[in-house]
Amino acid sequence: MTKEEVAKKYLFFLEKGEMKNVVDLFTQDGVVESPLYGVLSAEEFYKALAEDTNSSKLRYDGLFFEKNTNRISLLFDYVWELKNSKTVEFKVVDILELTPENKIKKLIIIYDTINARNLLGK
Repeated sequence: MTKEEVAKKYLFFLEKGEMKNVVDLFTQDGVVESPLYGVLSAEEFYKALAEDTNSSKLRYDGLFFEKNTNRISLLFDYVWELKNSKTVEFKVVDILELTPENKIKKLIIIYDTINARNLLGK
């Protein structure tokens, strides 16, 4: 799978709530660094996210490649309906650090958490 295919599958699975498929894109020791949830294993992060989520809608806005690295960045709008039926929308940058085999080793999520933190109660 190419870097671009990994990125597109990641967004597709995330929007569909297919967390097992998202986690399968990661290495066994893959981690997620989130401004809301902290640093967790990919499995722990997507389990927590699923527990807090009713649905997600993503609007893809761009894919960016870094020269001479195995990192790519995704830019998208995220409409997140929480379990408490409240909805928050924000722009997200996800930085995927990939192995030479294009498995996600680390995902760094960047977004403004003020609204999400208040609605989620975190």
